[in-house]
Amino acid sequence: MMSCVRVFDLPGAEKRLAELNKSTEKEGFWGSQEAQAVTREISYVQSRLDKANEIKNEFEEIEAIADMLADGSDDELETEFYSRADKLAKTIEEYQIVILLDGEYDAGNAILTVHAGAGGLDSQNWAQMLYRMYMRWAENHGYDVKLIDELPDQEGGLKSVTVSVSGSYAYGYLKGEQGVHRLVRISPFDSAKRRHTSFSSVEVMPVLPDSVEIEIRPEDLKMDTFRSSGAGGQYVNMTDSAVRITHIPSGIVVSCQTERSQHMNRATAMQVLRSKLFERSQRERHEQLESIQGEKRAIAWGSQIRSYTLQPFQLVKDHRSGCEIGNVQAVLDGDIDELIMAYLRTSRNGRQKGGE
Repeated sequence: MMSCVRVFDLPGAEKRLAELNKSTEKEGFWGSQEAQAVTREISYVQSRLDKANEIKNEFEEIEAIADMLADGSDDELETEFYSRADKLAKTIEEYQIVILLDGEYDAGNAILTVHAGAGGLDSQNWAQMLYRMYMRWAENHGYDVKLIDELPDQEGGLKSVTVSVSGSYAYGYLKGEQGVHRLVRISPFDSAKRRHTSFSSVEVMPVLPDSVEIEIRPEDLKMDTFRSSGAGGQYVNMTDSAVRITHIPSGIVVSCQTERSQHMNRATAMQVLRSKLFERSQRERHEQLESIQGEKRAIAWGSQIRSYTLQPFQLVKDHRSGCEIGNVQAVLDGDIDELIMAYLRTSRNGRQKGGE
């Protein structure tokens, strides 16, 4: 039982909950900017404690059944023991996953963008394959997906596509997909049937709560409108309802063309811009920290996080976790949970070692 307490860190969670509750007693707390963030964390920590205590109590009851079975055989009791033990094992596995998703915005929704790299049709086709993979994964997990912007190529494939993925822990699961994805295959666009390497990048950002302040000055924005070329309703292509917003200081450009009105497209584009600016500030802070610590990491097109090889052999390999899967087609059909979990575990282990 003590191992269960250590794994779930009940004392640590209880200590953190006490600290959070104490902070709410400060004068003027409920009118402060931090109130929403603190109450959100209180809810998260409390739910973890409730689940951990539920598991702890069930574990103790199963232990009691095991003790009774040790004193004598009982078919009915033995059936109950195995049934409850199997159920508890699944509950613990689910809880361990939630523990891995402990980032500030992990529990919320995500904005995912796929960009084709250099390489023409091959890379654009690869971007479309990746987009399909994530859509299949989201569908299998019951997430709601909303198309924000899509830039198809007339000859085939996608130059870029942006979607929002809504549901519990969408960002927590998808955040590790950010980076360059590499495909090796015999190109379907090469008449000589030669092997080609294609690259596409994936960008994942959290959908930020309204309480998160991101300074965006109106004078720093340039807004253009144009006629939508994508899906979005019977009348969406008949007016200049699509919106493109350029954030002049950073050079970030976002667009939305799938809503029915210019006002709605602008609101969605501003949501994406807020997330992009937030992700940019986080990345700059991380790079500055690495510079101070003396770390040098290549931020280059070739520094892929994952490779998908179709020829001369079949293998998907995540270069961060070392996870390898031989069934490439299953992965491309959306079965990426093993890759996601391997990254989350590797990332958490890295954070723990860094904090030692």
